[in-house]
Amino acid sequence: MNTQSPWNPYVSECPTRAILQRIADKWTILILGLLHEKTWRFNALLKQIEGLSQKVLSQTLKRLERDGLVHRQAYPTVPITVEYSLTPLGITLSQAVITTLNWAEENATAVLTAQKAYDQNISNLEQQLKK
Repeated sequence: MNTQSPWNPYVSECPTRAILQRIADKWTILILGLLHEKTWRFNALLKQIEGLSQKVLSQTLKRLERDGLVHRQAYPTVPITVEYSLTPLGITLSQAVITTLNWAEENATAVLTAQKAYDQNISNLEQQLKK
């Protein structure tokens, strides 16, 4: 953490908390991860991220654009063509996003194993308490 910064995310009223809340959203992480690779059209993003609704994609992209992380480029075609790309600010964040996505992929098995062991331990404790 930067000790020279006037911002402190550990203080409840600090604006960095709202920023962290927005960028920690699963859809935001996945969208930024894809935009790190290249420019995408709206429908291509929608097809690429399973389980993401059109409404949530639209809302998330608007928030990212408002935060200065995503650039929206509309072309005067019929129907209108819209492309999304990262801004320079978005690129700085996408580095951390890619690191996080890679970590999740590399450690998914270990996390699932830990969850299974934890759940088994809890189940065993509950069984012991019932005796």
